[in-house]
Amino acid sequence: MKSEDVARYLHDHPEFFDQYADLLTLVTLPDPHSGRAISITEKQLFNLRDKVRTLESKLVELISFGEENDVISDKVHGLAVALIAAGDLAGVVRALYSHLGGAFAVPHVTLRLWGVGSGDGHEFAAVADGVRDFAARLQQPYCGTTKEQQALDWFGDAAANLRSMTQLPLRDAAGNCFGLLVMASDEADRFYPELGTLYLERIGAMAAAALLRVAG
Repeated sequence: MKSEDVARYLHDHPEFFDQYADLLTLVTLPDPHSGRAISITEKQLFNLRDKVRTLESKLVELISFGEENDVISDKVHGLAVALIAAGDLAGVVRALYSHLGGAFAVPHVTLRLWGVGSGDGHEFAAVADGVRDFAARLQQPYCGTTKEQQALDWFGDAAANLRSMTQLPLRDAAGNCFGLLVMASDEADRFYPELGTLYLERIGAMAAAALLRVAG
């Protein structure tokens, strides 16, 4: 008789161990930790404990993610309140820079606008057609390396030390791109390609709405 036959029989006849309960105390298996022989009951207990430890680990991880999301949500809320309170373009720009550079601890933040408002700040400096086209094509924020990204030049002397960046296209209600909000870091893993963009998208949407309100 093959082992598969035994396994199939026990699977098809679960009442077997009800009729021969004493066998459970006689059958032993090697303990994967100590190597000593243990009963099937002990083996089941070990397996259950392993499963409990795995579930506890996953629960701790989920709680950690939840706490991190709560912290980020609070920061986004603070930025939203500041943008709503800003009464002019200078106030909106100041709120973006202060919150992204402060609460979010992004070391380098810059903004460019085209087709809306006017001013003499760097936010209204000329933007190359290639950057405009890139921003218009973005379906979600760009996250990744700074290599070959034209917007890197917007950071002046600091550009040489920047390793990662995110670029948030700013759009009006019709979906037309009128600006680009860029955040960068000298840490290569601060903005990586697999980074979730939900909060970045929300920040971009809030920034766009606030800028359109005051720069029209």
